Amino acid sequence: MAAVVLVHGLYHRPEHFAVVAERLRTAGTEVVVPELHRGSLPADTAAVQAVINALPEPPIVLGHSYGGSVITGVRGAGHLVYLAAFVLDADESAASLGGTSRQLQGAIMHEPDGSTSLRPGLALDTLYGDCPEPLAARAVGLLRAQAPGCGRGVPQRHSWKRTPSTYVVCAQDRAIDPGLQRRMASRCTDVREWKTGHSPFVGQPDLIVELLRELLATRIPPRRNEGTPPSR
Repeated sequence: MAAVVLVHGLYHRPEHFAVVAERLRTAGTEVVVPELHRGSLPADTAAVQAVINALPEPPIVLGHSYGGSVITGVRGAGHLVYLAAFVLDADESAASLGGTSRQLQGAIMHEPDGSTSLRPGLALDTLYGDCPEPLAARAVGLLRAQAPGCGRGVPQRHSWKRTPSTYVVCAQDRAIDPGLQRRMASRCTDVREWKTGHSPFVGQPDLIVELLRELLATRIPPRRNEGTPPSR
């Protein structure tokens, strides 16, 4: 069975991808949405790697925002999709590329335990400003605190150098500069550009569903590397 792994970004939860996941499952696609927030980029990458290893064939793996840093470090994906996400090269981190817009920086609150969270009103405008109000409000309500340091993590491998990849530039993004997105997109096999904000999975989920269905219909599943057998 064809499979898709959806990897959320900082402050987000798997539930943010609920509509996309349900529509794909209705069409017969296996979908896994792992929980991140494991405390570091290596820990988050390991959580996604475990999901990939457990699938019977190489899946399409989509990473949103910080989720791009995560999927850059995995093995065994059949196709990578970077949705307004970080495509990192050697010694790069999301932070070193200037990944946070001034507007997003203004939304961040520093908590006493060292974690950070987002001010709801500013988060709504920055992350979901182009989404219908009820959907945006629900998405803000799902946001959670984030452990420090993940954005400074540097992947240990760079899967986009060996794996077919598609970059989706979100041209109206207020969280990650679209110019930076276009520069990172040049590293990928294929580039699309949508007139959306940072979170089309909230406001326009059909765009993501249609892209993933297209990729599922056209890709030829590659063989797994011998070093990454499925773990059952």
